[in-house]
Amino acid sequence: MTGQVRTVDGRVAGRRGQATRQKLLDNLREMLSTSPYRDVKVIDVARMAGTSPATFYQYFPDVEGAVLEIADDVAKEGSVLKDLASDKSWVGKSGYQTAEDLVDGFFTFWADNEPILRVVALGAAEGDKRFFKIRQKILTAVTNALTDGLKSLQSSGKVEKSVSAPAVAGSLVAMLAAVAEHQKGFESAGVKAKELKPNLALLVCLGMTGKKPPK
Repeated sequence: MTGQVRTVDGRVAGRRGQATRQKLLDNLREMLSTSPYRDVKVIDVARMAGTSPATFYQYFPDVEGAVLEIADDVAKEGSVLKDLASDKSWVGKSGYQTAEDLVDGFFTFWADNEPILRVVALGAAEGDKRFFKIRQKILTAVTNALTDGLKSLQSSGKVEKSVSAPAVAGSLVAMLAAVAEHQKGFESAGVKAKELKPNLALLVCLGMTGKKPPK
């Protein structure tokens, strides 16, 4: 966390206050990994952090406000997904490698941030514009990168001009996000990650190029 940290009433927090605020966020994030979002209470977060609810309210209006702070940081970390798709080759074996790296990136990002991304998805599905914007921030950057990649393939004659680059890119990203979100569901159905990842990479490669990658 960089820059000035302010309390709810606008005061600049000192070093000790910043440490307390961060501890509250860290403990909230830990609680979300073991408890349903709706069950997490301010008093529980404060107690786990070794402080009081009054101190919590100095920094956040409620649990939801604190979750949004964490989610915004996670969205910034999501730039790694864009980097995996920006200015990459989609030709031949290198194209399949790009697809594999992107799939791995989605799986790792979702696994590392699953508790927060679960809450973001819930809030977005319920129509909360704040959570919707955070989810879009995560997905739009990588969608744009894939769109640029497809347009480049079209310019070089490797993909037909009739293909809608934004539509294909958006569909691929939606697929990657959905599968990454439901990794545990696939595992419970007997589909292991080592089987899922290469087949997902194949679908991404087919979507981007219209061709199976060379063996």
